[in-house]
Amino acid sequence: MTPSMTPSFAAADAPALPLHVIETSALDGWLAAQDDTVRTWVEANGFTGAQGQGLVVPGPDGQPAMALAGYGDAAQRARRRFILAGAAKSLPAGTYRIASGLEGQALENEAFGWLIDGYSFDRYRNQNGKARALVAPEGVDAARIEAMAAAECLTRDLINTPASDMGPDELEAAARDLAARFGANLDTVEGDALLEQNFPMIHTVGRASDRAPRLIDMRWGAAGPKLTLVGKGVCFDTGGLDIKPAASMALMKKDMGGAATVLGLARMIMALELPLQLRVLIPAVENAVSGNAFRPGDILTSRKGLTVEINNTDAEGRLVLADALALADEGEPDLLISMATLTGAARVAVGGDLAPYFTDDEGAAQTLAASGAKVADPVWRLPFHEPYELLIEPGVADLDNAPGGGMAGASTAALFLRRFAGASRYIHFDIYAWSAAAAPGRSKGGLGQGARAVFEALPALLKL
Repeated sequence: MTPSMTPSFAAADAPALPLHVIETSALDGWLAAQDDTVRTWVEANGFTGAQGQGLVVPGPDGQPAMALAGYGDAAQRARRRFILAGAAKSLPAGTYRIASGLEGQALENEAFGWLIDGYSFDRYRNQNGKARALVAPEGVDAARIEAMAAAECLTRDLINTPASDMGPDELEAAARDLAARFGANLDTVEGDALLEQNFPMIHTVGRASDRAPRLIDMRWGAAGPKLTLVGKGVCFDTGGLDIKPAASMALMKKDMGGAATVLGLARMIMALELPLQLRVLIPAVENAVSGNAFRPGDILTSRKGLTVEINNTDAEGRLVLADALALADEGEPDLLISMATLTGAARVAVGGDLAPYFTDDEGAAQTLAASGAKVADPVWRLPFHEPYELLIEPGVADLDNAPGGGMAGASTAALFLRRFAGASRYIHFDIYAWSAAAAPGRSKGGLGQGARAVFEALPALLKL
């Protein structure tokens, strides 16, 4: 698929207007160093350094001489990300160069926010708007920021594309395009071949659709520690025979958000050539309704040999992930990470702004939390609570795919998946992958969550 945008910084030698990023408390000091004309203009235009404010200051000839962007105060910044992107919306189209007010990690995060704020999903309509370009600030790794922004755009494009144009075949095509771009190898197991090669639950969930289910398997890198990413690729989820009400089905094009996010993460890893062996596994299916759909009460046998009683056909994501996780574990990765739009319980627990994750590895948990905070991609740990293991054991089969009672839904789903991750060092993300409203750096619609936090953490997690 053609990407909506390729985010990049303006050329270093491009004519650019100096941009001063000013905190509210620093405005008086900054004004004191300016001449009377500048002070009068700033005060007359009511610029206070508040978040979202942008102001162009003319020179003696009346032409723009500089621009100002409000950065608010620390308390306000703790509540929002990508403050500079918000202020940029108040500036006219043009090219800017950050001249003062930001440094270190804040400079990198705000530069990323500026790039990604230009994202729009324009596959189906023309959304040409004002272009506000930014010269890469001195002291940042421009290639890294551009790679992260391109990965986020890929993830958003995949999620935003409606299921009519993003079924298992199209998801595979997107993975193939990515593999071809970075020299990765990609294989698929499709349709009835899933049964022949022992992926029975992927086949069962996807068999009711006329769009063949498949397992996408991408590999890149010949040396270094082994990282395997598994992403839920349910391209549309009707709920199956336990069909969803219309209101709950409205956003189900995003049920492949886990697959979209691991592809974005894989793009970062390959573009920046991390010294590792990468494997990406995506079970791609559509959970449809037809005469051969799987039923409540069915008992399925998984790739790992564990049997699963189906108490709700709308808890299908964990079924397809289970077969993929079992395959991943057979490869004995040094780190296994799954990402999925798995449960409404996770969204209820932490809302749509945080990416909740589960792990038994205390060091990994601390590293992820710190990394997410550093790169403005917040994550939150939820518990693999051992007593809840009893809830996923129905007594009829080895496992229950949808325990009753309505309690601890995110934890019981994660515990279910952990049974298939085996001995692998395992981290599971249960993400929302959607922004309900536009915000600086976050357009309404599909959203990558957790990928930048993981990318930042990988050197520590894998000792790269």
